[in-house]
Amino acid sequence: MNVALLSKWHVHAVDYAREAKENESISIKMVWDENPDRGADWASELNVDFESNLDDVLSNPEIDGVIVTTATNRHKDIIIAAANHGKHIFTEKVLAFTVEECEEIYKAVEDNNVQLMVNLPRLTESFYLYAQEAVDKGLLGDITYIRCRVAHNGSVPSKENPKGWLPEHFYNKEECGGGALIDLGAHPIYLTNRLGGKVKAVTGKLNEFYKLGVDDNAVVMVEYESGAMGIIETGFLSFGSPQQLELYGTEGTLMIEGENVRIKSKHLNTDEWVTPEKLPQTIQSAMEQWEEAIQNGKKPSITKEDVLNLTAINEAAAASNKEGRRVLLSQLGIKQGI
Repeated sequence: MNVALLSKWHVHAVDYAREAKENESISIKMVWDENPDRGADWASELNVDFESNLDDVLSNPEIDGVIVTTATNRHKDIIIAAANHGKHIFTEKVLAFTVEECEEIYKAVEDNNVQLMVNLPRLTESFYLYAQEAVDKGLLGDITYIRCRVAHNGSVPSKENPKGWLPEHFYNKEECGGGALIDLGAHPIYLTNRLGGKVKAVTGKLNEFYKLGVDDNAVVMVEYESGAMGIIETGFLSFGSPQQLELYGTEGTLMIEGENVRIKSKHLNTDEWVTPEKLPQTIQSAMEQWEEAIQNGKKPSITKEDVLNLTAINEAAAASNKEGRRVLLSQLGIKQGI
């Protein structure tokens, strides 16, 4: 499968290029970038052609797919154009700023019978697969409360980096649509969406601690249709903060901190905390799933519903923060997938 890399704007663009190079079924043929100098340099590093005209990339019959790592505000137009040219698309979260825009993208994808994959990496990892297994097996009973935190220190100033180590364009609200929540907060959002189910209402607080133009610290309270509650935490201001996932239920509790997993359940014949002897194996990465779906028609585990629901929570949290109120998803006309 021949692919073109579309922009080095995103911090993970280099990672995706590396993964594509390491995949025996994918061959990088060219680079396009809205910043021609950046794109030409990247193409030279990869020893492939640089193409300055996006239309020429998308109309090239030798290109089967594109890896889109542009600014988020470019996603809709570029992905729809790629789909209309019959190209398969791999991209980074979030897909778009609103559910309505996501739906427009998916219509083009479905009309042109191409594969779209949005990378939601933690849905393929062992800790999540164990948490989902514990929920599905009823080890926790009815889930009553979920807490998930993913944070780093990307905006903490240092002598070398007065605005932190994140690229300065990550604070451009027009390009990014927001800050910590829409970027790093995607991970706790899509994890809790999977584990908690459909969301009824959201209350979001997005703070600008360092006044960089976007939120650098955020908390979202989630009310699920099941009656359970949840807290999503993220930020660019925390040194040494581990990933944390906590699930509380009527018959058990699951605590995950970094790679440490422990569970206490009425169904495990002990009142003590139990550390699982073995976690489930990780499943194929998003890029591997994308390639398998294109080549063999294998259904990916990361779904359209995951992608739409991620944007739905972001959209509702942004509205809640702006208006200073609890937001029912139904009030915004936001429809979640199953």
